[in-house]
Amino acid sequence: MTDESFISVLLADDQTLLRSAFRVLVDSEPGMRVVGEAADGAEAVRLAREVRPDVVLMDIRMPGVDGLAATREICSDPALDGVRVVMLTTFEVDEYVVQSLRAGASGFLGKGAEPDELLAAIRVAAAGEALLSPAATKGLIATFLAQGGGFDTAGPARRGAEALDALTGREREVLVQVAGGLSNDEIGERLAVSPLTVKTHVNRAMAKLGARDRAQLVVIAYETGLVRPRGE
Repeated sequence: MTDESFISVLLADDQTLLRSAFRVLVDSEPGMRVVGEAADGAEAVRLAREVRPDVVLMDIRMPGVDGLAATREICSDPALDGVRVVMLTTFEVDEYVVQSLRAGASGFLGKGAEPDELLAAIRVAAAGEALLSPAATKGLIATFLAQGGGFDTAGPARRGAEALDALTGREREVLVQVAGGLSNDEIGERLAVSPLTVKTHVNRAMAKLGARDRAQLVVIAYETGLVRPRGE
C-alpha cells in the first residue's frame, strides 16, 4: 500500500453521480481514502502514475480510452506493479470478463454489488488477492468453451502445459481448487490444511508460472488443460 494507515483508491467512471456515491462510501470507511477520480481511461492511467493508488475501481465502458485499454496500460507498467485494478461491470458475467483478466485486472465486481461487498473487494485487491467468485468462474469457463477451449492470454501468464512441470503435486492440487473459484479458507477445509498454507502454495504457483495474481492462475489452469470444463 502507499501508506500503512489507509488503502488509497482511484475511481474511474464516466458517470459523475456514481463516482460521487463511491467516494462517499469509500471515504466514510475507516482505513480507506479516495485519492483521485477519472472520467475516462486516459485520465485513469495518468492519475495512476501520479498518485500510485493501491486499488483502481475501473469502469469497463468509458468514452475515448475505455477501461480495458487503461487497465492493460496500468498493469503492463513495471512502475505500477503494486497497483491493483478491479473492473466494474453492469453484469458480473459478460463478454468483457475474460478480456479484463487478460488486461491484467485482479478481478471484477458488478455495479449492483452491496456497499459491504464493494468495500470488501477493495480490501481483497489491496491485499494482493483476486476477486473471482464461483459465479464469475463459471462465466470464465463458459467463455473458454465458446472460444473453442483456449485463452489467447497476453503477457507472462501465457504458458504451455509443460509449465506445470515446475509445480509440486500439492501446488497443482491447490491450483485446481483455485480454478474452481474457491477461497483459501474453502481450499484449506477441503484439503485439510490451514488457509495460510494454501496462500503459500498459491503464491509459489504464481511465482513459478509468472502469473500476476490469482485471476491469471485460473486462466492458466484452463489454458494448460490442468482443469477441463465439465461436459468435455
